[in-house]
Amino acid sequence: MESTFRTPDTSSVVVGVDGSESARAAALWAAKEAVRRGRPLHIVYASDTDGRALYLSAETIEGVRVNGRALLDDTAKAVSAEYPGLNVTTEFSRAGAVDSLHRAGGLNGTVVVGNRGLGGFNSLMLGSVGLDTAAIAMTPVIVVRGIDGAEETGTVLAAIRDEHDLLIARYAAKEAELHKASLRLLHVWNVLQSVGEVVSMLDGVDEIAGGHAETLRAVSDVVRGEFPDLDVQADVEKSVSVAGVLVEASRHADLLVMGGRRVPGPLGLAPNLGKATHSLLHHSHCPVLLIPRTGSDFGSRS
Repeated sequence: MESTFRTPDTSSVVVGVDGSESARAAALWAAKEAVRRGRPLHIVYASDTDGRALYLSAETIEGVRVNGRALLDDTAKAVSAEYPGLNVTTEFSRAGAVDSLHRAGGLNGTVVVGNRGLGGFNSLMLGSVGLDTAAIAMTPVIVVRGIDGAEETGTVLAAIRDEHDLLIARYAAKEAELHKASLRLLHVWNVLQSVGEVVSMLDGVDEIAGGHAETLRAVSDVVRGEFPDLDVQADVEKSVSVAGVLVEASRHADLLVMGGRRVPGPLGLAPNLGKATHSLLHHSHCPVLLIPRTGSDFGSRS
């Protein structure tokens, strides 16, 4: 089935704030992304007072409301000062952060979160709100990280796993156009998963490598045909660590676009992010844009 979310230039931008420096930086990054897209920016503060109403006093709840709205106003002013022509709206939600962001994103929004919140995680770790938002989102999610003091590289990086990732490649190509950047399509395959660890089986590596190159070529040819003015580079690499190669490649990118693989949770619980996706969200050197894989967009699970 076709994916329901829109292309970047038709998708609104929603960002969550919680008073942390990471969230403020994410809001400013999201504002710049909204300007690129020519779309409005919606800033959300989730108080979770509904979930704690039974054991919070009325005075405490009112204090949270006052402080939350002040934070929203302050963030909106900072964004408007930096991008005076941007349409900015704010929302104070009494629900939890993950539910509030999903609802605000709706079917046609891109949700932006910082790489850590107020929970005390160090700068390399992604907070629980970001992880939970990314794990169950049905619309694109951007985790903003690696922007402190970073200079723009002029490259958007797309992680391509198989032919089912053509949608992701197209989305990344549109982002590259909006960023006025080049596009690098990178396909990484794990040689151990392909041929096992038995040395005698390595004779087939060249044939397997050719198959992976053909998979990427099928995607890159379509992208080049649909975006003739875009500088597109397509690379295939083999490694024992797919995530490791992508993390290193992210050093030279302004944005990493990838499919959000989900692993079903135990006993019907919410899904978890796949191992490689989880690693990228924790260790990427640039913001990561996750495209949810749903229906036929899920592609291979290898």
